[in-house]
Amino acid sequence: MIFRQLFDQVSGTYSYVLASRRGGEALIIDPVLEKVDRYLQLMRELDLKLVKAVDTHLHADHITGLGALRDRTQCITVMGEQSQVDVVSMRVGDGDKLTIEGVALEVIYTPGHTDDSYSFAMADRVFTGDTLLIRGTGRTDFQNGDPKAQYESIFNRLLKLPDETLVYPAHDYKGDTVSTIAEERAFNPRLQVKSVDDYIHLMNNLGLSNPKMMDVAVPANMRQGLAQDAVAARGWALSAAEALRLGRGIALVDMRERSERERHGVIPGALHAPYPALRENLSSGGLLSELSAASERPLVFFCAFGERSAMAVQAAQEAGMLTARHVQGGMAAWREAGGAVAAV
Repeated sequence: MIFRQLFDQVSGTYSYVLASRRGGEALIIDPVLEKVDRYLQLMRELDLKLVKAVDTHLHADHITGLGALRDRTQCITVMGEQSQVDVVSMRVGDGDKLTIEGVALEVIYTPGHTDDSYSFAMADRVFTGDTLLIRGTGRTDFQNGDPKAQYESIFNRLLKLPDETLVYPAHDYKGDTVSTIAEERAFNPRLQVKSVDDYIHLMNNLGLSNPKMMDVAVPANMRQGLAQDAVAARGWALSAAEALRLGRGIALVDMRERSERERHGVIPGALHAPYPALRENLSSGGLLSELSAASERPLVFFCAFGERSAMAVQAAQEAGMLTARHVQGGMAAWREAGGAVAAV
């Protein structure tokens, strides 16, 4: 497996690149905007294709690289379903699997630092965001933080992982790069409490000043959505209500992944063509290319919230599929418009 830990010295942020092999799919966790060029250089050097960019939570100390990476690579942006960010491609919940070719991460909801904090675990390691740090824990005094929730996240979720599990946090300010669950249980001073009440008292009396970039980073990080209105202005979008009225006159194409379909249901009769396979499917002889050529019905892409399908319709137009459209707002808008949804 390819694994890289990258560091932004200004914010003390660690970002992580994962891939199963050279030439394969990659994901990045907690990218920083100022380091985007470095990430993309690394992708070229290792012959990787970035398919997912993940934030563990809404960051207050740096501007995320999610939007820039999406715009430059057409990757899928991922955050937790509690996130108040305007639009990301995929929202995950506790117990989900976040996958790329050859790599699967268990999604663990670990609120406390913020109410949208998640950790992501593999067999031998866990990426803890700001929930569990090396010899510390993330502060809980802003962004709907909650020391009781963080205690539960740490003691009843993360510390239940095997002792040898490697701990990779989103930040470190002392130069440490990795720890283990056993080390943190034994030596993390904030975990040497006797009760949840002790932990709450400890976290409520840290007396920390706000992050220097908080007033800039939080508003910037909440506005990551692709400009779907710009796609609509080019005539490439349908509202969910319009798609419903057209009915069998269009061929609906579901860009979501299997786990999303299983969790949130499907539109009856829609073709499943996941977004990561878009380039292959649009190429000569590909599924969508052949379907477009063989059918008189225009292809209409949709996803969870409209971001992936907006990128897909742009790619389809560039491939010469001039009748292709997408459902603005995705499945969320379809449900709101009263569209039928069935279980897988």
